Amino acid sequence: MQTKRSSHHPGVAQVGVVVSALCTLLAASPAPDARADEPLPPRALRNLDKDYFPFTPVSDVASWNQRRAEIQRRILVSSGLYPMPEKTPLNPVIHGRIEKEDYTVEKVYFESLPGHFVTGNLYLPRKVSGKIPVVLCPHGHWPNGRLMMESDKEVARQISIGAEKFENGARSPLQARCVQLARMGCAVFFYDMLGYADSIQFPEHRHGPAASGFVSTEAEQNLVTYFGLQTWNSLRALDFVAGLPYVDQARIGCTGASGGGTQTMVLSALDDRIAAAFPCVMVSTAMQGGCTCENGHYLRINQGNVDIAAATAPRPLGMTAADDWTKELESKGFPDLKNLYTMLGVPDRVEAHFNIQFGHNYNAVSRGQMYAFFKRYFKLGLADTSERDFQILSPRELSVWDDQHPKPSGNNVGEPHEIAILDWFKKQSNSRVMPLLHPTTKADLAQTREFLGSALEVMIGRDPAAKGAAQFATRTQVEQNGCQVLRGVVPRGAAEIPVTILRPRKSTGDVILWLSLTGAESLLNPDGTPSQAAKRLTAQGYTIACPDLYMPGASRNPNVYASAKRKVNDSYEGFSGYHYGYNPTLFAERVRDALALTAALRHDRKHPAHHIFLAGVEGAGPIAAACTALSGKAVDQLICDTTGFRFGNLSSVWDLNFLPGAQKYGDLPGLIALCAPIKTTLVGETIVSAEGAISTYRLAGGKVTFKSSSPAHTLEPVLETLTSH
Repeated sequence: MQTKRSSHHPGVAQVGVVVSALCTLLAASPAPDARADEPLPPRALRNLDKDYFPFTPVSDVASWNQRRAEIQRRILVSSGLYPMPEKTPLNPVIHGRIEKEDYTVEKVYFESLPGHFVTGNLYLPRKVSGKIPVVLCPHGHWPNGRLMMESDKEVARQISIGAEKFENGARSPLQARCVQLARMGCAVFFYDMLGYADSIQFPEHRHGPAASGFVSTEAEQNLVTYFGLQTWNSLRALDFVAGLPYVDQARIGCTGASGGGTQTMVLSALDDRIAAAFPCVMVSTAMQGGCTCENGHYLRINQGNVDIAAATAPRPLGMTAADDWTKELESKGFPDLKNLYTMLGVPDRVEAHFNIQFGHNYNAVSRGQMYAFFKRYFKLGLADTSERDFQILSPRELSVWDDQHPKPSGNNVGEPHEIAILDWFKKQSNSRVMPLLHPTTKADLAQTREFLGSALEVMIGRDPAAKGAAQFATRTQVEQNGCQVLRGVVPRGAAEIPVTILRPRKSTGDVILWLSLTGAESLLNPDGTPSQAAKRLTAQGYTIACPDLYMPGASRNPNVYASAKRKVNDSYEGFSGYHYGYNPTLFAERVRDALALTAALRHDRKHPAHHIFLAGVEGAGPIAAACTALSGKAVDQLICDTTGFRFGNLSSVWDLNFLPGAQKYGDLPGLIALCAPIKTTLVGETIVSAEGAISTYRLAGGKVTFKSSSPAHTLEPVLETLTSH
């Protein structure tokens, strides 16, 4: 089957990707947003179409186990499934049995969550005896999904090039897959992906943020996405087949191609009930998947599809490549997977087939390789797994909806349904996350740190560096009013962080890391001399380090696709997961700058900090809180002027402080709770507004105090705290 995709993804107009157009996209990198009123980002931006996503190697089994847990957690956070929502009753309906000579087909729908239906067909051997294996089949982005029918011209072409043997197999290679697996003795659940075939509750041509649906600031603040819902549907499909009385729990497999390949590797990465996985034409170091159901915030930062597929290890993993973005799999990606499986002691459990004579496909050649894979690992007693011809079923015959089983309508489809699903996921998150902000026991506190802390690590990330590796490099040095004013940089990976240090002649060795969105201007007069605030602090013997955080002067996040292909409509820049799925947010970059500086100050070879006082002022209070939460024991005291900021009040996903998921995980009070037991002073907050933080501090044995702030939010409360120390 040739490369085809719907030109629209269900739920978001004009962000679905036509696969044939992706070949063009691969050759043309979209330019980052270059609006005249914004500074260009000095650090490289990545995008799914052109960048290289190599496997992250590991050295031993213990390292792999840790790495695999990181991959799983990133997928869960990205999909909005961390922590996991409640698994409500499926209420499955199985009807309309169609009997063929050696297999049967039934129609299925069930509720993956209340009121939302997953639809598909259940193929079975004609005679089911004892426990049998089952194979889940997400279809991928073929036109009309599982009900796809190829044209006469395409059927003839596929047969002529040797991609297909039978006309019916060429007409519906998706049905052919299910029929043959059933003939081999497997149950097969072939289910619809969002907006395809009978999945009508998320229709095509959705118009974006005005609907307050899945592509909206509210949804992205709470990590509710098409990728998340599709992944949840796949997990519930796994629950469905695992509950069938004749299914062998030890022999559950999954296979799909294109977007179905993405779902196959994601499902297998998340759930060990998948005993063997065969994702086709999607495991690649190149293009990572162009649909909203394949992209989520944070999903491919520090990992790519090869890493996600690797999370199946040590369970059996098979894959195919074609003349598409997977064509270099033999030299890029597969050797890493082979090395991993060899290190784990199971080198024969991973295989790949490089069918690069064909375009993007799940044709008879690829299907044959998949049949042999499942025959081997599911111990199917067949001498020959070659496909035979079958009687094709029409879309009408396969559809789950009929007069006795009417399709959803009214508020159960379209915009009202999408908003209802968003609300359900939000309520699920609140019921699980909000108690974490009000722990009552030490066990509760440990759970708070585990869930909120690990989610924050995914959202912000860290730059691992050897102790003392990042050192301040002085570029200029002058004496000003009794202290040295040093300007220089601290390296962070390939980037450099400009830093101004004010060191008094009689330093106590204590350092204030002064975070301000105005940078060094916060502490220096226009002529370069220390400000009155700086003099007041250096007179106490403090050394002050003030960085120019990433993209100083920016008023919004950059967007790698802002002027390119992935828009929802002309007035909105589209699903931000296409950017934040591959690039840290501006907020995260600034927090990581602060973390790098904290380490550099603590381990400076000439002037190591005895104590670090982290002050967040002039818009940088939330950055200081996030830095403290992630810094371990590097920060001794936090003085944070929040100015009453809340992530949940942001109106744009391109706001410079936007952090996808921050609202889901407790907003700013959630960050502050993770700072306990570090001594903390909050400016611009009240006991009521930071109630959750107080619980964590009390249990952790820490102290948090509150200072009021003037309407102008001056520095005085912060200076008072530091100078009274």
